[in-house]
Parts: sequence; C-alpha cells; structure tokens
Amino acid sequence: MLSRRGLLAGSALALLAGCSSPPAGPPPGPPAVPEPAHPSALRDPVTVQRMHSAARGTDVDLVLITPEGVPASGLPVCLALHGRGAQARTFLSLGVPALLTAAVRAGTPPFAIAAIDGDHYWVNVGSDDDPQRMLTDEVPGWLASRDLRPASAVFGISMGGFGALRFARAHPDLKAVATASAALFVSWPDARSRKVFADEANWRDSEPLLHPAELHPGALGVWCGESDPFLGADRRLVKAVSPAVSRFSPGGHDDEYWRGVLPEIVKFVGERLS
Repeated sequence: MLSRRGLLAGSALALLAGCSSPPAGPPPGPPAVPEPAHPSALRDPVTVQRMHSAARGTDVDLVLITPEGVPASGLPVCLALHGRGAQARTFLSLGVPALLTAAVRAGTPPFAIAAIDGDHYWVNVGSDDDPQRMLTDEVPGWLASRDLRPASAVFGISMGGFGALRFARAHPDLKAVATASAALFVSWPDARSRKVFADEANWRDSEPLLHPAELHPGALGVWCGESDPFLGADRRLVKAVSPAVSRFSPGGHDDEYWRGVLPEIVKFVGERLS
C-alpha cells in the first residue's frame, strides 16, 4: 500500500507531467500567415486574401487577378474600384478573370488587376476611414510583397469611377485611368442627396468635375450608357477634359452594360501599360 507521502508525491509528478504535455484532442489549426519578408509571386490566376487596412480601420478583401498561363512576377498593375453596395469580389462575378485572359491571348500586353474593398466614394468623408490613403500608403506594400509592380493604372465602376478620378488627381503619372458609369455630381444638392459627404466643402474637394485641370486627357477613358442616370455628368467630364477615349452607347447603370464594355476597358488599360 502507498503511504500518504508517496501518494502526494505521485500526484505532484502526475500534475507536472500534465502541465508539460500537449493537450488531448486534435492539434490546433495553422497560425495566421504573416506578410512575407521577401516578395512571393502569385501562383494562381485569382487570389483573394483578407488584409487589415489601418487607413480604413477595418479588414478588406484584396482580390488579385492575373492572366492564365502568364507568370505573375513583375506584372504591372491596374487598381479596380467597385461601385456603391458592391465589393472587390464583384469583379469576379463580372467575369474579369476570363476577360483579362482572353485579352492577353488576343495580343493585349499582360497585366494584373488588384481589386480592394472600399466605401463612401473612395474618399475620406471626415471619419477614420480613408480609402484613398489605403490606396496610396498600403496597397503598394501589399503588391510588392506578392512580387507585383506598383499600380500604374486605375479603373472604377460607378462610385469606383469617382474614386478612380480622385486617385488620378493625386497620381498624375498614371498611364491609364478608366471609368464606367462614373458616379459624378453636377451640384451640391445632387451630391448631398447621397448622404455620404461630410459637407459641401468635403464634396467640393473631392468632386472630379470641379478639378478637370488635374486630370490628364491622354491617359483617360470614359464609358457610360445612354440610359444611365449619370450620363449628363459624364458628358460634362468628357467636355471638360477631352479624354483619349469616350464611349457613350446603349445601356443602363447595371451589370449587363458593364460586362459589355469591360473588354474594351481591359484592352484600353493593357495597351497603355505595355
């Protein structure tokens, strides 16, 4: 029989063994993968990763699209900015991966498309959420860590068109700037009705129609449907800037129209990034 002292000693040893042994049950899942210290080229034509944006104060999707069969390393990049109520993954549902691959196979120089989640017309409207700062300060590092070149083009749909033009004003060296159905506002009452901008000064500072001299016509392409509610505003943009390409054709403010013009836009961007 064990003495009281032996029993206590045995219990103590068992407790120590339990503390130093791994817990029972399945092993824990893999740890979160940190940003690579050195560039790492993309392996798949479509990559979706969740990133933390300090500029926006939230996590965002980063959707990277490259042409199938083309090495991603060192490709030039076009940013893709979605419309209001949409998200970065919207460019997948619009068929952009297949369009990009088809364009490259048809002779358009290869490039990558980087779509990111944004909001409130891609500008700072007086909160701690600043999508433009994310695009300028954070996205370049995200691209470099995947062995992609800095963004040298930007494309936006609707609200994203507003954001793309705002980005272009701050980055005059962009080689291509394209908009589809750009959501632009010809007056403060029109903009105020969207309940997005902090005040009139905030809108005036951001509105592309009020700063046409800061846009470079040689790099700009404008597309809009003839039944689009923003048709009048987009015509004003074309008249003020005289872009390299302007296309007004049948269509509304919807996916069907955007799918129809995206092949032209992809070609427009790729030819200017070569």
